[in-house]
Amino acid sequence: MDLNTVYEQYRDRIRDIYGEDVKIVYGVGNIDAEIMLIGEAPGRFEEEQGKPFVGQAGKNLDEFINILEIKREDLFITNVVKIRPYKINEKTGRKVNRAPNKKEIELSLDTLLKEIEIVSPKIIVTLGNTPLKALLGDIKIGDVHGKVIEYNGRFLYPLYHPASIIYNRALYDVYIEDLKNLKKYIKSNN
Repeated sequence: MDLNTVYEQYRDRIRDIYGEDVKIVYGVGNIDAEIMLIGEAPGRFEEEQGKPFVGQAGKNLDEFINILEIKREDLFITNVVKIRPYKINEKTGRKVNRAPNKKEIELSLDTLLKEIEIVSPKIIVTLGNTPLKALLGDIKIGDVHGKVIEYNGRFLYPLYHPASIIYNRALYDVYIEDLKNLKKYIKSNN
């Protein structure tokens, strides 16, 4: 099975539930990537542009990719949930992002697992709690960030989500340290 087939099946399943107008943000990048980044779900900018990590979190991610001395085009980047989870702000009437709920994650997990199988990366980098929990169950990012975990014959490296440093600048130094450790790990395993 190829990614296009996987995405067609996901699209059909999601549209049956959410309607034809739902905007889906599929994974992008190198299908033969050694490193796969997995985020939570698309936000407003990702939904508008149809690509993962293009908003402010994407700018932070680009900065971190530079620290790793790798190119974005050498990675495969996706999200657990491929549609934007949102709620309506009662004051403004506008959509605001929210974390995906259990149903949204369950609807999308099979697609994520197929992406992992097809891309077959050596290293999976989870960005935040949602992808970490989707793959490993009840684990918290604060307990395992920056540590290599064996996952189905691959290595999983949990990081805080790039958006987290927008809201919590105190995490910036921790994130940079985790990235430096990931860089060492990548270099020692190539």
